[in-house]
Amino acid sequence: MSFIVTYVDVMLKFTNLNQEYPEKRSSENRKKDFGEIYENFIKNRAKEQSSRCSQCGVPYCTVHCPLHNHIPDWLKLAAEDRLEEAYQISSSTNNMPEICGRICPQDRLCEGNCVIEQSGHGSVTIGSVEKYLTDNAFEKGWIKPIKVPEYLEKENSIGIIGAGPAGLAAAEELRKRGYKIDVYDRYDRAGGLLIYGIPNFKLEKDIVQRRMKYLEDSNIKIHLNTEIGKDIHFLDLQKKHDAVLIATGVYKAREISLEGDASEVVPALDFLTASNRKGLGDSVEAFDNGLLNAKGKNVVVIGGGDTAMDCVRTAIRQEAKSVKCLYRRDKENMPGSAREVNNAEEEGVEFLWQSLPKKIERNNNGSLLNCIKMKLSEPESDGRRIPQEIAGSDFELETDLVIAALGFSPENLPKMFEVEELPVTKWGTVRVGFNTMMTSLEGVFAAGDIVRGASLVVWGIRDGRDVANSIHHYIEEKNNAKNLNTKAS
Repeated sequence: MSFIVTYVDVMLKFTNLNQEYPEKRSSENRKKDFGEIYENFIKNRAKEQSSRCSQCGVPYCTVHCPLHNHIPDWLKLAAEDRLEEAYQISSSTNNMPEICGRICPQDRLCEGNCVIEQSGHGSVTIGSVEKYLTDNAFEKGWIKPIKVPEYLEKENSIGIIGAGPAGLAAAEELRKRGYKIDVYDRYDRAGGLLIYGIPNFKLEKDIVQRRMKYLEDSNIKIHLNTEIGKDIHFLDLQKKHDAVLIATGVYKAREISLEGDASEVVPALDFLTASNRKGLGDSVEAFDNGLLNAKGKNVVVIGGGDTAMDCVRTAIRQEAKSVKCLYRRDKENMPGSAREVNNAEEEGVEFLWQSLPKKIERNNNGSLLNCIKMKLSEPESDGRRIPQEIAGSDFELETDLVIAALGFSPENLPKMFEVEELPVTKWGTVRVGFNTMMTSLEGVFAAGDIVRGASLVVWGIRDGRDVANSIHHYIEEKNNAKNLNTKAS
């Protein structure tokens, strides 16, 4: 009798197989260092958890993924132990699956919209499997640098400003099509916020550096310590390349509205960058002299997003005396990942919900932060509830270090690049055509946070892939027009 294995034998195990994430280190253990808090899946566990997928007819996990990853397809392949094929499908829509698997807020995207999650069985652990597939592929040597066939190599070159997720995703996609790629970044390491903005306990830096090596081995030239408008004029970049992509991200800290001496408040990115640089072995004077070091201090972080969670959890690991997080709304309305908030609570962070800082004063022991309690209004016409101060609810916090994590705004690119005609919106983001992603400057494109505002890494990758298509079509049309003119003459 022949035996035929169907997908029912391999998949749909969610009814008798419980949801399990990779083992998470205990809070007492993990807050002693900056290592990632989750262990990696071992092969059999990755297969088991993949087999829980229901292979539903309308995969909401894919719908709610900015990259529209083919999640049910690579889960099925993983469950069948076809790991190399699973990786190939995973990486066909995502240039950094091992990074997204670690830092994407899956609880708000793919996993949060998983059909079996909605049915009460617990979602498939999509992010953990995604991370495992790529780490395993690197380990097995399945990931090879891009080798462009000679017939595909092009004379056209692209200049990309910014070595963050959007710029690097575009660089890889364009290199696959044979373009010569030069990436320019003002920092001394490539990766943007991946290298300096995200702590090791979420994304260890050797993972980022491994991805950078793959790109450099693919003949993508990355020029570090190169500032446009200072080291290279933007106009010279336009002359050198057939197209230019602006993918700088947004790094300017949003200003905090606070009475008193606001210089006492440290921007979140300064704090995180100092910590990450120390982890990479750099000498950081502001850390060593205690200015950007939380050790032994009463720390207050203002904000409710993922950057705020990165700050409070970093302060814990730097052996702060106490760590508090102030947020003007309640826990249910925090913009950050619920999973990250839970991790922070486990590690000893105290959250002061519906609290707003009003004034900061210097005293002999540090700083005094005057705050007030908030309440949420009745829903507005759009359903949003506005935070309102509660009269007479003032309270004070003694603190040695106040960190503002209120998000990021664009820098003044027209001034920085010395290109006043570069079009920007009233928010300072670069204005591009909706379909072309090109600015009003011929051959100058923009993508990522510098267009959409501060957002998720996965959206940066999506934008990088989209703009790569637009640049390719632009250059093809330009080349075709040139060839037609040559024939006509």
